Amino acid sequence: MDGSGPQGQGQPGRAADPRERAEEAKPDQLQEDEDISSDYGSRDKPGTALGRTVPDGNALLPDIFHTDRLLFYERFKAYQDYILADCKASEVKEFIAEYLEKVLEPSGWQAIWRTNVFEVVVEVVDVEYWALKAVVRLSEPFLCEAQVSTFTLECMQELLELKERQIPLRELWVVYDESGEFDQTALAVEHVRFFYQHIWRSWDEEEEDDLDYFVRCVEPRLRLHYDILEHRVPSGLVADYQNYLSQGEELYRKFLDVRNSISSSDSDSEVENVSMVEGLQLYEKIEHLKQKLKLIENPLLRYVFGYQKYSGLQAKGQRPTGTKITHVVSSTMMAGLLQSLIRDKLCPESCGEELEIQFHNDPLAAVSACYEGDKVIICPGHYVVDGVFCIADSVELEGYGLPDDIVIEKQGKGDNFVDCTGANVKISNLKFIQHDAVEGILSVHQGKTTLENCVLQCETTGITVRTSAELLMKNSDLYGAKNFLDEHYEIPKISMVNNMIHNNEGYGVVLVKPTIASDVEDASAMRGNTQPTLSGDGRACVEGFRQEELPECVTDELELYEQIETSEQTEGNYEIANELGAASVKKNQMQKKRLSKLGITEADDNLMSQEVFVSIVGNQFKWNGKGSFDRDPSVAIRPGVE
Repeated sequence: MDGSGPQGQGQPGRAADPRERAEEAKPDQLQEDEDISSDYGSRDKPGTALGRTVPDGNALLPDIFHTDRLLFYERFKAYQDYILADCKASEVKEFIAEYLEKVLEPSGWQAIWRTNVFEVVVEVVDVEYWALKAVVRLSEPFLCEAQVSTFTLECMQELLELKERQIPLRELWVVYDESGEFDQTALAVEHVRFFYQHIWRSWDEEEEDDLDYFVRCVEPRLRLHYDILEHRVPSGLVADYQNYLSQGEELYRKFLDVRNSISSSDSDSEVENVSMVEGLQLYEKIEHLKQKLKLIENPLLRYVFGYQKYSGLQAKGQRPTGTKITHVVSSTMMAGLLQSLIRDKLCPESCGEELEIQFHNDPLAAVSACYEGDKVIICPGHYVVDGVFCIADSVELEGYGLPDDIVIEKQGKGDNFVDCTGANVKISNLKFIQHDAVEGILSVHQGKTTLENCVLQCETTGITVRTSAELLMKNSDLYGAKNFLDEHYEIPKISMVNNMIHNNEGYGVVLVKPTIASDVEDASAMRGNTQPTLSGDGRACVEGFRQEELPECVTDELELYEQIETSEQTEGNYEIANELGAASVKKNQMQKKRLSKLGITEADDNLMSQEVFVSIVGNQFKWNGKGSFDRDPSVAIRPGVE
């Protein structure tokens, strides 16, 4: 990891002197491109001059140093090597003050003092390092931009007197100077401002000091900040994070008020007892919010947290009027297209009933407007959407034409593309494209989803099937994914018929099975007694599990109808079928054990018929980086890719 540079040569645990390593500390001419790259592993870049920024609004205000778009590794090195080192949470302010004493010019530089209502140019005459404030005076000539005209020279002088002419450093933006003399000053002020805006929390100082503050808090929060900038975190999760922060700060202020009122009271009154109970309740709420924030800040756990959120999508149910609507999506509706659409899809003769129709130009808006039983018909075109298709009701999405003519492309990097929790969701004749995302292109959380004659092009996990969900995938094409991932806790129902799984970086199909205590107890017996074989007619079956036969529902549905020419395709279909069959037997045995513990010695056929059934028919697995199939029997949850 670039950025884990050596510590300073001074006192142990103290940050290095930036003046001694100025050439390392000064970043390259910063890019002004909107697309910020975190570049975790980049080396230091040569150059000593900072860029300049022209303030918005009043042209009379001078240019300022361009420091608000520092790269990840530049901030990482600054906080780790120069500012915080291995300090504890209670020592943060002390370390920052010592850093400022080393690098910040005590006087002779100008800055723009910014608030929500005005911007005014001031000159710094002294710095109160331990208070993190600058002593200032108004510049000559007086330069000010305000939202209201009442901020005259006299008003600003009076305001400064009320503040004893001390302004927090985080409210100052250093005026640009070509000499380079104030480069380190501008960077130091930026680091202080960024730290208190995005890293520091009001309650941090009361945290335990067992671990150094940088490792425990600064690094994960800094990474999260840049992941959000690069759209690598789902938008819903970002909103939740900001909401939790706001709630936490508000509750902590209330907690401090209650604690101060108790400490200032000498009496053992009933009012004080009530305040103590209120304080404990506030403390518990704060701790709960802090745990949620830490989950999101953790780069591994945040995706599990996000998945749990998405799995709770609420269905709307039927429309209050009881009607079902057909939604037609088209960027432009030509007369010929409308005539064809009416003839093929919308006339009463073709559908058997009178239809209520709504028109949209955005497929995401059409899906969001759906209730139980609605249908969305998407006309040919290339649609770019910025959001997630959350399908919580039984809805049908159908492309009117060939998949390559009806393309829906995802903009942004963090979110899932299609989330399905409806009881019976159908998607057909569509092409979905997802770029450089951290989550899969399609997630089936619960219910049944049918994917027919679709093309899925992505660069991460392809399709994820969770919990007891069911996926039927027919005549579809998936390529470009890290893995086609079937991730499950209870065994889902999966059917794959005549699909093309090709050009994926990892395996064609990955099955992830949860580790259960009873599995561990019987692991050797299961491995010893379960042997998949292939019958003469091309059917995959599993023989022998503690002298018990497969449930009838498995042997009836576990079918391989076609002998495929390529060995890779045959291997892929057979291995998937055998593995799922073996998993079904194991689940069958576990259910019988649970029933036996409850005093039920004979399992009802209806109970045992709740097994998984899988059709693996005619699928082609080609050019997958690690092969057609992989199984991991020891992983319970794998939220990312390998």
